[in-house]
Amino acid sequence: MSISESIRNRRSIGKVKQDSIPRESIERILEAGIWAPNHRLTEPWKFFVLEGNGRNKLAEALASVAGNGEVTEESLSSARKKVERAPLIIAVAVEPEDNPKIIELEEYGAVFAAIQNMLLEIHELGLGAVWRSGEPCYHELMGKAFDLSEKGKMLGFIYIGVPENKDQQSKRTPFVEKTVWISE
Repeated sequence: MSISESIRNRRSIGKVKQDSIPRESIERILEAGIWAPNHRLTEPWKFFVLEGNGRNKLAEALASVAGNGEVTEESLSSARKKVERAPLIIAVAVEPEDNPKIIELEEYGAVFAAIQNMLLEIHELGLGAVWRSGEPCYHELMGKAFDLSEKGKMLGFIYIGVPENKDQQSKRTPFVEKTVWISE
């Protein structure tokens, strides 16, 4: 499959089977992430591979965020259902370089590029994935749960598994409607 085909055919796939993902595949996904472009080669990404009971770390963090630091049985049960949607979750965080010459926004951009690389590799492997984020992801308690630095921030959770249905379709607005050509 060409890179152009991968870009155009990759879809977010939330419904996956509970089959375990081989370690070799997980390592290929992580390897794809580290090849993202990053200014000054700061490599600001940090990955957390959550599978099996390891997904409970995310469930506990989600429950803590939902209860503003308090975990109830109800919030923990709800969070466990969310993390059990996929057999594998890769949590991806940014740890910005503490250097005044480094633009922090570029560190975020590099990690977002790493996530895209990972999503393309997941597609190449014939797996399905969805990149989940949102307010709980960015919450201060989430960073604490994963021992991120004060500047560190969780940027997403990639839920990965064998797709239940591989026939996903999508549409995009034509680029001509989103493009301004400027010449001379």
